[in-house]
Amino acid sequence: MNASPSSASAAAPFVVLDFDSTLVKVETLDALADMVLSESAEADAIRTRVARLTDQAMAGDIDFGEALKRRLELLQLSRSHVEALADRILGELTPSVRRNARFFAENAERIIIVSGGFREVIAPVAAELGIAPERVLANDLIYDDEGRVTGVDEANPLSREGGKAEALKGLNLPGPVILIGDGWNDAVMKQAGVVDRFYAFTEIVRREPVVAAADAEARSLDEVLHAEGLSGRWSFPRSRMKILLLENIHPLAVQRFREEGYSVETLKGALDEDALIARIKGVHVLGVRSKTNVSARVLEAADKLMAVAAFCIGTNQIDLEAAADRGVAAFNAPYSNTRSVVELAIGLTVTLMRDVADKSAAMHRGEWNKSATGSREMRGKTLGIVGYGAIGSQLSVLAEALGMRVVFFDVVERLALGNARRLRSLDALLAEADVVSLHVDGRLTNTNLMGPQQFARMKPGALLLNLSRGHVVDIGALAQALGSGRVAGAAVDVFPEEPRTNDDPFDSPLIGLKNVILTPHIGGSTEEAQEAIADFAAERVLGYLNRGDTTFSVNLPNVQLAEVTGGHRLLHIHRNQAGVLAAINRVLADAGLNILAQHLKTDERTGYVIADVDRDYDRALLDDLKAIPGTLRFRILH
Repeated sequence: MNASPSSASAAAPFVVLDFDSTLVKVETLDALADMVLSESAEADAIRTRVARLTDQAMAGDIDFGEALKRRLELLQLSRSHVEALADRILGELTPSVRRNARFFAENAERIIIVSGGFREVIAPVAAELGIAPERVLANDLIYDDEGRVTGVDEANPLSREGGKAEALKGLNLPGPVILIGDGWNDAVMKQAGVVDRFYAFTEIVRREPVVAAADAEARSLDEVLHAEGLSGRWSFPRSRMKILLLENIHPLAVQRFREEGYSVETLKGALDEDALIARIKGVHVLGVRSKTNVSARVLEAADKLMAVAAFCIGTNQIDLEAAADRGVAAFNAPYSNTRSVVELAIGLTVTLMRDVADKSAAMHRGEWNKSATGSREMRGKTLGIVGYGAIGSQLSVLAEALGMRVVFFDVVERLALGNARRLRSLDALLAEADVVSLHVDGRLTNTNLMGPQQFARMKPGALLLNLSRGHVVDIGALAQALGSGRVAGAAVDVFPEEPRTNDDPFDSPLIGLKNVILTPHIGGSTEEAQEAIADFAAERVLGYLNRGDTTFSVNLPNVQLAEVTGGHRLLHIHRNQAGVLAAINRVLADAGLNILAQHLKTDERTGYVIADVDRDYDRALLDDLKAIPGTLRFRILH
């Protein structure tokens, strides 16, 4: 976008907006067609003709007045249809218009709606946005005595081609005028010289001839307000912020980000380090799952990155310290797939104790082997849980409900739930448990937590489950323990090396071993869990982008913040060193700004200052705040 006022001190412009596909997401006549034709046998054909006429008129291919007349003839509208659409039109507000309600409230006297649509439908939206009726220029429908639409008032210039320019010119607006619209009849206003700058609005629909005729393309209202200095002058427009989501992240996350006005790109697979470095430039938010490593090299190449979201529990795939050193916030979803992992652990325990997997495989080979030998109930057996966090503790509750005794070991002090007993060492747990289930985190100190010595200390004939991290178990040692019979069975869902995509091959020493269940890292891969993860992680990222909230960040100080109201929010991430807060306050005082609210939170590496100030400021202030020694990242929100 390159259209902008000539200087920061330019007079505030009048803002002229189209209605259909600009203020609202729909074309009025298309929406009316859906209502009128809901029970018509010719609905599809008529709807197609109406939509074609709309597109042709908006692209400048046919005369607007002629297109309007022909569409009205096709639809046979009545007053009840128009009133029904007016009743629900507020639900069709364009997302970026809804986000910027404050702009409309504060600038209503300089906003005009000019539309070839119908006044009765536009009126509720104008009232909602605080725009006075006399600032709405639109067509007036004519009805017969039975309430049927017979046409529009042809004395109104908006009923004919070029009428928008004529109607706006009649207002004699004293100052610069900018126009925001999506149709060719909007472009004509620019060509007629009645507006100073024309933004082709493409949030809902993009019409190439209109974009070509415009001064600039605007993918959202945020972009126009940013370019014109009308609202969020220095706050970067959302539609120009790029979010890259890898590894087939649930569509709900994509939907949440796009609803908030952000640009989203998705890839199904993971990227290796070099590929990610090539893609990361210009990306503001990166979303990954467990297979993409966000290394220090990746972060160094990330010129715009503000946040990394792990759409999973673990964050060991992200260099959290390197991210913090660059002021990049990292988030995860620590609880969203807990239930899914726990249910799989319970199911695998039953399956292993009953030798179901091998018996099923034999049946598929045509072998009938009905025998109770080696099959055991869970009731009365001891489950040893290694890692008693969110997953381990919930597994404890469900296992106990099924009649198991539960013991657990954790390096962190944890509250035992139900009748579970904490043991003081891993060795003590291995000696007592009939089933050992691993639920530890991905820290490097947990590498080969289960190796030859640990398998030797397990009860003979015990079972092992690993649904935590692949590097936690020495796979070769496990294969030997299974081969010797020391371990009677195992279920492994995670591996030291995993294929990056479903098309890549998988290999492991465990393949083909008796009573061994191998699953492709699906512990949290249920529809419910992935949707919950998408919702939680997206919400955390949006909280950070939209208001600076770092609640649940795993590498920056956690600060819970309300929405920005009645002021401007300055966000300053810096190294935890003496004098930064004082320097920030000196800059604000020198600029004459009153601080409405201020927060400071630090950890051993990083400090985070949030200041809400009461009025606008000069661009030089932003440069001064960025220049404070120790600054890692600075941004503003309006």
